[in-house]
Amino acid sequence: MSFRMRFAAEDLLRCRFAISPLREAQGAVRTLSRPDRHGYHLPWLRQARTIAAGLDLGPLRLLVPETGYGPDFLHPVPEVPLAALEDELAAVRATDPDEARRQIAAALARTPDAERSRRGRAMLADPAGTVRQLAGLYEHVWSALLAPHWPRLRAVLEADVAYHARRLADGGMQRLFTGLHPQLSWADGALTTSGPAPPQEPAGLSGSAGGAGWEEGGGGGRGLVLVPSVFFWPEAGSPFDPPWQPTVVYPARGIGGLWAESGPTASAALVRLLGPNRAAILSALDAPTTTTALAHRHAMAMSSVSAHLAVLRDAGLLASRRYGHQVLYERTPLGIAVATGGLV
Repeated sequence: MSFRMRFAAEDLLRCRFAISPLREAQGAVRTLSRPDRHGYHLPWLRQARTIAAGLDLGPLRLLVPETGYGPDFLHPVPEVPLAALEDELAAVRATDPDEARRQIAAALARTPDAERSRRGRAMLADPAGTVRQLAGLYEHVWSALLAPHWPRLRAVLEADVAYHARRLADGGMQRLFTGLHPQLSWADGALTTSGPAPPQEPAGLSGSAGGAGWEEGGGGGRGLVLVPSVFFWPEAGSPFDPPWQPTVVYPARGIGGLWAESGPTASAALVRLLGPNRAAILSALDAPTTTTALAHRHAMAMSSVSAHLAVLRDAGLLASRRYGHQVLYERTPLGIAVATGGLV
């Protein structure tokens, strides 16, 4: 099964990346439901299972199953490069009750007998209350399961954005989607995503020849939002349904090392050259990272990390680039050679 969306010139000009804490909370709930499919997150799962036992995640699991349709109002498109969870939840809570009821009914219809269950009937009888309940549950999930790890998660997501933004700048959409995810491809001004057949034909998409997929006529000038995720793995999700802005959620690079206890160890020679803290920062900086993430990773004060980064940058070992309101640091070719022993 494949889906295709064809973009006009104005859509291409509005292609952007965004990081969504709410998407990570949703992905975390799915990971808890199917731990056998998420081996990368086993260290997190060992802690999360015990904590999650005190949360009633039934409403979320009923409306947002591992696969299949979930209410669109639970997936607001991030308006800024790094969304704030409170802003995303505010957008959820602002959902019109009639629209919420329609989407809740559509989601319940995908699970046998869900509409007739006690919980399903309660959801349909009070859609406004259900919206508040769902938003509150995601808030609890975030606080209990993700907030303590957010600097680590955010570092991976920001590094992924920096990597792919550079590919987009170097080679355009073709280069961006070559390597973004195996299910995504770009050709002739159209983005195609392939994967398992959906449970029902998406609204607003017309059938293609032979029922092999659907094609959307265009992005309507709204552009495309690309959202990396550490918990949505291994598939890439492509909610194209109008009136929502075309969005692709894809697995971020670096998930395999996300829960590693420590990064590469600096060599003794590098420590003698740079000192232990600068050597540790340079050795572990194998992907673009922010000062905040480095401070968390190395258990150092922000001011100390900033001072070390300034020295390393002035020495030509690091380069910095701004993405939105964040500054990302990465090793230069000289920094890579020094860190890996090429010049030490």
